[in-house]
Amino acid sequence: MGLVDLVGISTNYVKKDFVLSDTLSNLLPMSLFLWFSVLSIPTGLIANKIGRKRTVILSMAISFIAMILPLFVYNFPAILIAFSLLGIGNTIIQVSLNPLVSDVVSDNKLASSLTLGQFVKAIAAFLGPIIAGWAAINLGNWKYVFLIFGIITLLSGFWLQMTKIEEKSVAQKTSSFSGTFKLLNDRIILMLFVGILFVVGVDVGLNTTIPKFLMAQVDIPLEQAGLGTSLYFVARTVGTFIGAILLVKLSRRKFFFWSMFVAIPTLIVMLLTPNLWVILTMIFIVGFSVANVFSIIFSAALQRMPERANEISGLLITGVAGGAIFPFLMGIVSDSWGQTAGMALLLVALGYLIVCAFNMKEGKNKF
Repeated sequence: MGLVDLVGISTNYVKKDFVLSDTLSNLLPMSLFLWFSVLSIPTGLIANKIGRKRTVILSMAISFIAMILPLFVYNFPAILIAFSLLGIGNTIIQVSLNPLVSDVVSDNKLASSLTLGQFVKAIAAFLGPIIAGWAAINLGNWKYVFLIFGIITLLSGFWLQMTKIEEKSVAQKTSSFSGTFKLLNDRIILMLFVGILFVVGVDVGLNTTIPKFLMAQVDIPLEQAGLGTSLYFVARTVGTFIGAILLVKLSRRKFFFWSMFVAIPTLIVMLLTPNLWVILTMIFIVGFSVANVFSIIFSAALQRMPERANEISGLLITGVAGGAIFPFLMGIVSDSWGQTAGMALLLVALGYLIVCAFNMKEGKNKF
């Protein structure tokens, strides 16, 4: 799942390599994340027919092709195709992998287990910019990051293929588009869906914009500014690791609320300060604060209707399309009014998330 986060540092290198505007370069995350809105629900239906494990393995095969394509053809259309394939592969894995986890862990440990998965995903995320920068300086080409991640994808696919998992039965009566969309009639599912849309928008918006924001704010080169993205994902890694431990015992509502309560003023300070070290500190705190929100929302939705886990997963992963919407809007605003104005759009998303957390009630499956 961590391959998707390569889009942040890749967008900055592609912008530099082909001399693109923010609006045009941000077509890269759009080409990736739009597939979440197109394929998420069909993937949930496919998982019902062929099984979650086989669906995950299919996603890894597509992602591997996406990783090796830029090594053979490198121009803007080719990189858009590669990230479209990566979007297809990542859509499939995010829809099918989370329910697959529910087949091997108990309900009371699901939020913690999904958070632990986000911890592993975050490792890939913060290593991406570091490997790309190292490859650019030492190997003469940043694109070797794709080769390394492609090999890891291939090995992971073989590992999963050899692992025996007994999948739980699912409700077949909802295996249709209309049946899946009708889940939005449930007020809780609707609120969680919008929550996924906004939290992914925040995540991808920061991932994509932090290097450009640092270059504009404190005038440092891309190779150094890209490490700001790594710092963000280091914070997410630490946050998900701690969250995996704490969510076993602590209230999901309180954890969610205080995370957003910290994130909003932190982002405001980051936007207003010209000091590099203050900005880096705020990047870390924001990353730490938002690290567990996706897992909290996702686990709440799966536990709401566990017998319809595939459909709910497909529906919620459709909300990952927020990763296409927010960076594109931020690019338009940035081209007109600067990087700070573009980044300020994320405050809208954080504002909704704290309202969502505030409306969460104690007790299983209640809002």
